[in-house]
Amino acid sequence: MPEPKKVVLAYSGGLDTSVCIPLLKEEYGYDEVITVAVNVGQPEEEIKEADEKAEKISDKHYTIDARKEFVNDYIFPLIKANGDYEGYVMGTSVARPLIAKKVVEVAEKEKASALSHGCTGKGNDQLRFEAVFRLTDLEVIAPMRDMNLTREWEIEYAKKHGIPVSVTTGEPWSIDENIWSRSIEGGELEDPACAPPQEIYSWTVSPDDAPEAQAMVIGFDNGVPVSLDGKEMDGVELIQQLNNIAGSHGIGRTDMIEDRVLGLKARENYEHPAATVLLTAHQDLEKLVLTRSEIRFKADVDAQWSELAYYGLVDEPLYTDLNEFINKTQERVTGKVTVKLHKGNVSVLARSSPYALYSEEFVSFDSKTINQKDAEGFAKYYGFQSRLYKKFVEK
Repeated sequence: MPEPKKVVLAYSGGLDTSVCIPLLKEEYGYDEVITVAVNVGQPEEEIKEADEKAEKISDKHYTIDARKEFVNDYIFPLIKANGDYEGYVMGTSVARPLIAKKVVEVAEKEKASALSHGCTGKGNDQLRFEAVFRLTDLEVIAPMRDMNLTREWEIEYAKKHGIPVSVTTGEPWSIDENIWSRSIEGGELEDPACAPPQEIYSWTVSPDDAPEAQAMVIGFDNGVPVSLDGKEMDGVELIQQLNNIAGSHGIGRTDMIEDRVLGLKARENYEHPAATVLLTAHQDLEKLVLTRSEIRFKADVDAQWSELAYYGLVDEPLYTDLNEFINKTQERVTGKVTVKLHKGNVSVLARSSPYALYSEEFVSFDSKTINQKDAEGFAKYYGFQSRLYKKFVEK
């Protein structure tokens, strides 16, 4: 008897990946569809719903808890690199390569002949998954893209096949959530002229309804956040707590026009309370401990790193090279940053570090450690070429 033809599907429990299961059998001729849900900080009920749904409609299901790996190997490097793409702190984009790698691991274990995802042909995620999938020799299948499917068609198809879906044509939000960010797309949000309704938000209160200001101290060690108000925590707990605290102050909403990899402009809405606070604090601490030349050069490195991370190209050699430089700079990014959370805003109140390149003795107006007269010679030659230009060229 021939071996069953197996395909492993990256599974979220949502509409797209759920309709992929019967499609992979009916349209692509696979005997077994094995689903893999990777926990990178989604709500517990979402993981539970995905498990229960997969048990009913797939042939075999795996759930992999990758939260610590996600934080330690993807989020912490992002913080070190001040990860930001056009104002987006990149929660979804940095999670996709990790999810894809876990799917590949299951495919190798199950001796599957193909890998599959539920991404469309218009977004970035197809590229992020396939940058990892195509490192293997397995076939890659993308039913949403291959069949050019629409959301309305999927909803009707799901109903015919008895697949329960939470998305309706009346409330068609497409939500992707992990520990670092929550993205909301679809429906009326696709119109850039439409103000987002408050109902789309879950992690953040309206800044208008936020409470009085709150100050807190964030501790960093080698560029990584390690404590809140003096209490040491692992990365998962720290980010979860800070999401709750900062979200209660209305911090971390982004409504933007984003340039996708394919060149399409898309209206995107995100929530990322902890990310906003941690990136603000981290970048401020860098200004205290890094030299001016390091800060300027690192800004270019951070931008290159962020673009590669957004594209999902974490196996690009340049990505590894950039991390080497970034990690070297972070050896001195240790200290404490006091931030103020208030009405949707985060501001830095104070910062300290044993590696600070700051001397109160040198910079104070009341200090005589530096003889101010010594600066006169520097001042005489400062702007020297500009003065020559004014005198001899521009007349």
